[in-house]
Amino acid sequence: MSVETPAVERRGEDIVRANMPLVGHLVREMLARVPSHVNRDDLLSAGYAALVAAARGFDPERGVPFPRFAAARVRGALLDELRGLDWASRSVRQRARRADSAREELMAALGRTPTVQEVADKLGCSVEDIEHGEGDVHRATVFSLQGFATATADDIVTEPGLGPEDMLLRRERFGYLRHAVDALPERLRVVVEGYFYAERPMAQIAAELGVSESRVSQLRAEALVLLRDGLNTHLDPALAAQSPPKEGCVARRRAAYYDKIASRGTLRTRLALTGPDGLPLVAA
Repeated sequence: MSVETPAVERRGEDIVRANMPLVGHLVREMLARVPSHVNRDDLLSAGYAALVAAARGFDPERGVPFPRFAAARVRGALLDELRGLDWASRSVRQRARRADSAREELMAALGRTPTVQEVADKLGCSVEDIEHGEGDVHRATVFSLQGFATATADDIVTEPGLGPEDMLLRRERFGYLRHAVDALPERLRVVVEGYFYAERPMAQIAAELGVSESRVSQLRAEALVLLRDGLNTHLDPALAAQSPPKEGCVARRRAAYYDKIASRGTLRTRLALTGPDGLPLVAA
């Protein structure tokens, strides 16, 4: 038994290393469905710990693929982490919502990401107030269900037992998301792929683009709004219709972007980006 133990441990380590991208994917999936204040590193730590525990408890003789076995446990660990996060004070949440609303209104009116000074002018406060408010939000590590209507904490993560129709829709949405990212303007795409896919620090992305970290943050926000509207245009036109109308060159650029998403592929090619279990396929 003592001879086999190191081999078993090495096999477990190999399984963990091979499936670390799974944790990153599940964390990104969850971050897309929770408020931006949730701390990404906390979720990654919880997910990696769950992955290690899953590798230790995995029994291949049961016939269940390890990614499916681990995904359920990682999702559970992420949900537990969300439940344990501290709530920010009501005033912090209110300031954050006011700043977000002002930023979205200015973005719709200007056709670009507003500066911190422009947001401050709209709110009638100083730039320092905005920056201090953002710092409070990040330090508070907020987990709020604000904006999720009747959803509960258990609704934040995807159910592991989706039916065939729901799984097909989920895979199609993922395919649209991948194509929407590919269709982004170059600088926005670099930010999204670097920050969300490659999990690179914002400072590193800023250095590559030759801009400040705050500018990278603005580009990220701009990309997320564009992705949201692009996906809604193809998957939920009713939601797309609720976005503020665009005019002139802004409207033309957005229309061209939406068309570019559609031209990226077909239902078949979008489904080909994921396996039957809904997990993304990693190129060899």
